[in-house]
Amino acid sequence: MITLAVDCMGGDHGPSVTLAACRQFLDAHPDAQLLLVGQPASLAAFVHPRATTAPASEVVGMDDPVEVALRRKKDSSMRVAIQQVKDGTAQAVVSAGNTGALMAIARYLLKTVDGIDRPAIATQMPNALGGATTVLDLGANVDCSAEHLLQFAVMGSALVSVLKNDPNPTVGLLNVGEEVIKGSEIIKKAGELLRSSASTGDINFFGNVEGNDIFKGTVDIVVCDGFVGNVALKTSEGLASMIGDFLKDEFSRNIFRKIGAIFAYPALLALKRRVDHRRYNGAALLGLRGLVFKSHGSADAFAFEQALNRAYDAARNNLLARVQARIARAAPLLLPVTPVAELAEPTH
Repeated sequence: MITLAVDCMGGDHGPSVTLAACRQFLDAHPDAQLLLVGQPASLAAFVHPRATTAPASEVVGMDDPVEVALRRKKDSSMRVAIQQVKDGTAQAVVSAGNTGALMAIARYLLKTVDGIDRPAIATQMPNALGGATTVLDLGANVDCSAEHLLQFAVMGSALVSVLKNDPNPTVGLLNVGEEVIKGSEIIKKAGELLRSSASTGDINFFGNVEGNDIFKGTVDIVVCDGFVGNVALKTSEGLASMIGDFLKDEFSRNIFRKIGAIFAYPALLALKRRVDHRRYNGAALLGLRGLVFKSHGSADAFAFEQALNRAYDAARNNLLARVQARIARAAPLLLPVTPVAELAEPTH
């Protein structure tokens, strides 16, 4: 049995979404069980033979400062859910709550893997090849050193090797051009580290890539700092929303536009489905000594179920051990990192 701990109170919608998603997930996964964490009154109506509950008296708000979530709300559903992973009761945890709080509490309770200074948020973005490109970091670290970017590449490679069953996924470094002479000094140094890692076989480094390569599917993994990654993520989500709005508008116009839309509808619907960010919901917090998955705060039941699916796949495929093994192999390259300032809380 794969056991997932679920922060049922987190996100914009709380139990009205998380519990509906949990039921759908359990119906689709007979070899999984869920540990539902939250305020007892909110969970009382949920009954399933493969679901148990763990009480938590507090909830981390989406606008709570990290300090409040970490030091004052010690019985929050988020913290109690993460504690289940630390205690070994669950193999992974899923939360749609405050990203900054989730990262801080997870890092405090679970600690980072040896050789990793900062956890990173990684998720998939749809590409033109019909698959997805994994991008990290997506907002946990807005200011990164070259060494951090190398660590992200190592962790991303481990994640994609699980997702695609490919032991040697390609890695691209996001830059303003493909040429090695372009970019900031940090990006140039990161490129040197990645090329050095590629020469020893630790990373399958493709080279520099540009923003459009994310959606072209040029590489399996794109590495960038959290500021740039979060902008790319929100751009992807905005595109999906724009296509959805376009479909609605076409059917609300005059009769001739409606007729044209009817004929184009199958193709437009297929495009909408391909870029629907809900299908890719569930970002992994990589670099921790436990599996933590972040759902988008505004996720509906369908999207939150996708986050549960990703956590389940990670646990079933032993992602944590595979990440640790790849980091251990790359240890000689993961030099001590010069501290850089934490500029802001991540947003996702």
